[in-house]
Amino acid sequence: MTADRGETSVERAFKRPESVLVVIHTPELECLLLERASPAGFWQSVTGSLEWGESVAAAAAREVREETGLDPAGLQDAGVQRSFPILAEWRARFAPEVSENVEHLWYLEVSAAVEIELNALEHSRYCWLPVAEAIERAWSWTNREGLERLLVASD
Repeated sequence: MTADRGETSVERAFKRPESVLVVIHTPELECLLLERASPAGFWQSVTGSLEWGESVAAAAAREVREETGLDPAGLQDAGVQRSFPILAEWRARFAPEVSENVEHLWYLEVSAAVEIELNALEHSRYCWLPVAEAIERAWSWTNREGLERLLVASD
């Protein structure tokens, strides 16, 4: 789905099945991971769904601000999209015929590991980890893949 497609009011009653994943890292490849408030133990990079009518770039910037309090200046589109099945516990948020989400990968390099302003409704804690450790801790395969791409690009 794209932002310029005409959505119906029925579709807008449901969550848009398109999201961003933003891997935030330092020049030394320390990567930010956030633990979801629920389910506990679900560690991830910044992520979130696009709003209806919102561009991918705007969603990436909004999610960085909302989930971390960081300035999104310097966001880079990795040009990677992945589709994955929507987990059963989140299916009711989407239209009945929707079974997959499309995720867009972005990167944001920050100068150093800094304090993050968490949204307590979404995340309970955060950590900065070397990229190899972040790969091991990240819950989703798309997140691990995004971190692995960062590691490969630095070689």
